[in-house]
Amino acid sequence: MKASDLFVKALENEGVKYIFGIPGEENLDLLDSLRNSSIKFILTRHEQAAAFMAATYGRLTGQAGVCLATLGPGATNLVTAIAYAQLGGMPLVVITGQKPIKDGLQGKFQILDIVRMMEPLVKDSDQIAYGGQIPSLVRGAFRIAEEERPGAVHLELPEDIAREEVENPHIFAKQRIHRVFASDRAIKKALEAIELAKRPLLLVGAGANRKRIRQPLADFIRKTGIMFFNTQMGKGVLSGDDSQFLGTAAFSSNDYVHEAIKKADLIINVGHDIVEKPPFIMQGDEQKVIHINFHSAQIKDIYYPQVEVVGHIGNSMNRLTKELDSCYACNREWVDPIREKIRHAIHHLDDDDSFPMLPQRVVRDVRKVMDDDGIVSLDNGMFKLWFARHYHTHHPNTLLLDNALATMGAGLPSAIACSLMYPDRQVLAVCGDGGFMMNSQELETATRLKLNLIVLIIVDEGYGMIKWKQAAQALPDFGLDFKNPDFVKYADSYGAIGHRIEASDELIPTMVNAFDEGGVHVIELPIDYSQNTKTLLDELKQFEQ
Repeated sequence: MKASDLFVKALENEGVKYIFGIPGEENLDLLDSLRNSSIKFILTRHEQAAAFMAATYGRLTGQAGVCLATLGPGATNLVTAIAYAQLGGMPLVVITGQKPIKDGLQGKFQILDIVRMMEPLVKDSDQIAYGGQIPSLVRGAFRIAEEERPGAVHLELPEDIAREEVENPHIFAKQRIHRVFASDRAIKKALEAIELAKRPLLLVGAGANRKRIRQPLADFIRKTGIMFFNTQMGKGVLSGDDSQFLGTAAFSSNDYVHEAIKKADLIINVGHDIVEKPPFIMQGDEQKVIHINFHSAQIKDIYYPQVEVVGHIGNSMNRLTKELDSCYACNREWVDPIREKIRHAIHHLDDDDSFPMLPQRVVRDVRKVMDDDGIVSLDNGMFKLWFARHYHTHHPNTLLLDNALATMGAGLPSAIACSLMYPDRQVLAVCGDGGFMMNSQELETATRLKLNLIVLIIVDEGYGMIKWKQAAQALPDFGLDFKNPDFVKYADSYGAIGHRIEASDELIPTMVNAFDEGGVHVIELPIDYSQNTKTLLDELKQFEQ
C-alpha cells in the first residue's frame, strides 16, 4: 500500500471527518489519497485560519481536529493558531509536508527544521521517517492530543516517504482511555473543608468545559445550594440564568463578582487552568481553596490550593454530592444582595437607544436574537470583555472565546467551523474591525462552502482594547487608529451580503432577517467605546460603595 494511502486510512480509523488547510507540492500524494476517502478536505485561504478551524472542531467535539500545510512558510503560518489550541486546551493534530529526506536535490530551498520549531508549541512533534511508522505515530498523535490536558500534536510527512510502498500495513485499533478517579482520602479532605465553610462559592473553569461534567456540577449546586461563578472559558457549563449564578470573572480583581469572592471563606475551584487570567488572587491562608481537576495544581504565587482532588471531574463531583447534606449552603443572606447588585450593574443600560450603540445594548440585542443553542464565536478585543460579563449562556460551548492566547483573527474561522459542523444552528461571529481584517479573506471560504452564518463587525477604527489600556495608564492617544474599507462592499465582493446599521433599533431585525434568509451576511456596526473607561472603572467604584 502507498504510504499516503495508509496515512489516510489511519486518519479514517480515528474518525476524522474534515481536514482544513492549504496543500503544497510536498503534500500532493497525501492530497491525492484524500480524493477518494471519506474525509472532506476544506481548502482555506490562509493556513492560520485552517488551524483555527481545526482547533474549534476539537474544542466542540473533544476529538482532535486536523489541519494541513506544506513545509516552510506554510508551516510557519500555522504557529499562532497552534499556540491558540495548545494554550486553550483544544485537541489538534497538525500535518506538514517536507522535501525528500533520503535524496534531496534542492539544497536548503524552503527548508526549516519544522519538527524542532514546533516542539515548544505542542505536546509532541515527530517526523515520519519511513512508511511503516505511520499507523503507530498517527494513533499516538490522536491519543496524546485528546488526553487530558488536550492540546496540539505535530506530524511531518516528507514527500518521498508519502509515496513509499508499505508491505503488510497494520492499523492500530482505537482504545478507550479510562480516566483515573480521585482517591478516597482526597474526597474526604475536600468534604471536611466544605463542611467547615460558612460562605462557600463554586468556580467553574476552562477544564470543566468537557463532556459529562455539566450534569454532575448541576446536581452538586442543586443539592448543596452553593452559589457559583465562572471564568470566561468556563461559561456555559452551567446556565447563566440559574438563580445560583453570580457572574463571570472577566478580570483578575475588582470586578463585580469579586465583591462576593472577597467575602467567601471557601472557593471550590473546578477545572482551574492557569492559562486563563486568574479569576481570583489568593492572599494568605484565610480563604481556603479546593482544586478539583483532571490534573494537579500548578502552584503560583497567586494560586496554592490547600486541598487537591485530582481525577475525573465528573466522578469527583458525584462523590462529593452524594456525601453532602441537602441544602448545606442554602442560607445565602451573605451573597444574595451582592447578586442583585451585580444583575442591576450589568443590565441597567440594556435598553439604551443611543447611537453609535453601547456595548451593553449590543450584547442584549444579540442575546435576544440567538437561540439557546446558537453559537457566538468571539474574536479578541474590547467587546470580548462585554460579552464575557453580560452575555448569558445556557449550554456549553455556545459562547466561544479565547482567554488563553487571546489572539485576534480567530473569530471568523472558528465560526466557519461551527457552521460547517452544525448547519441547522445559528452561528454568529463577533469581530472587531481590527481582528476581522486579519482573516477576512475566509469570507470566500464561507461563501464557497455555502454556509449559513453572520459576521458582526464592531467598528471603532482602532485597536480599542489597547487604547483602553493606554488611557488607563494616562498615556496620550497615539499610534492605534486606522481606516477601514467599506465593509458592505467588501462583503458583496466575496458573494456575501453586506448590511450597515445606522440606528440602534436596526440590529435585531437585521440579524433576524439574515438568519431567516440564510447564506453569509456581514453586518457593520459602529460602537460607542467611550463607555469603556467609565463603565469598567467608575461603575465598579460605585458598586463597591
